[in-house]
Amino acid sequence: MNKAIDTVSFTRMEDGTREDYELLAGYEEAAIRTLPARLLTALEQLDGCIEGYKVSRLEHSLQSATRAWEAGEDEEMVVAALLHDIGDVLAPASHSEMAAAILRPYVSERIHWIVKHHGLFQTYYYAHHFDKDRHARDRLRDHPWYQDCIDFCANYDQNCFDPDYRSKPLEFFRPMVERVMSNPREYLA
Repeated sequence: MNKAIDTVSFTRMEDGTREDYELLAGYEEAAIRTLPARLLTALEQLDGCIEGYKVSRLEHSLQSATRAWEAGEDEEMVVAALLHDIGDVLAPASHSEMAAAILRPYVSERIHWIVKHHGLFQTYYYAHHFDKDRHARDRLRDHPWYQDCIDFCANYDQNCFDPDYRSKPLEFFRPMVERVMSNPREYLA
């Protein structure tokens, strides 16, 4: 038996009423409350994604977050490390931007910038093998978080493909994901 779902009265947003938008705001607030669970499920789905690496994309993410946690990073950075490649499956050519877009309302501008640009900064490690410029990241050299992104990639990304590394399990990070990803700093409701 299908449960009826309340819907708006309009077919064009310009015709919406306050009641329509209050209804939608309720649904959006519910989506925000359940975001941490959906993100954790999306991470679990990365477990089967090996694609040529010695570890799955989930294990890569767990290694990244574990290294950040062990280095004493704050929860925002640990969660960003965990989620930094969550866009790999749906946006392989722009995974950094996708992950950054998910994180943006929940983390500092600095962490958002690091995640957004980590894909470019990672090319330092392999671009020269394809006769490309491994220093392409240097076009952002004057940015105040340039070195932070270099450090993120060096410490929490390029070195997180080790099948012998003992990472924390996903459940260890659940409370951090719930805390960081449950309260957007920017949200119009």
